[in-house]
Amino acid sequence: MTELRVDLRGRRIETMKDFWDALDEPCGLPGWFGRNLDAWSDTIDTRGISEVIDSHDTLVIHVDARGLFAGNGWEARLLAETFDGDVNRLCVHPVA
Repeated sequence: MTELRVDLRGRRIETMKDFWDALDEPCGLPGWFGRNLDAWSDTIDTRGISEVIDSHDTLVIHVDARGLFAGNGWEARLLAETFDGDVNRLCVHPVA
């Protein structure tokens, strides 16, 4: 089983735009990628959009619990719901 691990800890992610910008290169998102939660869900669940993601069995994204991922903001909650917690995981790490 191969895992695509995208570690964004230490990177400033204040908005969803920042999140998409951070994922573009490591996830191989195409220029026509929709940059919305429906497109993201299709990308990680259905596959067929990113060759990079498709070439791995699992996707794990690590972020710091700050900015977009601090507290319980609605955007971060909706984003977290797109991950199934098994094949695709979003790991939010406490900041020291």
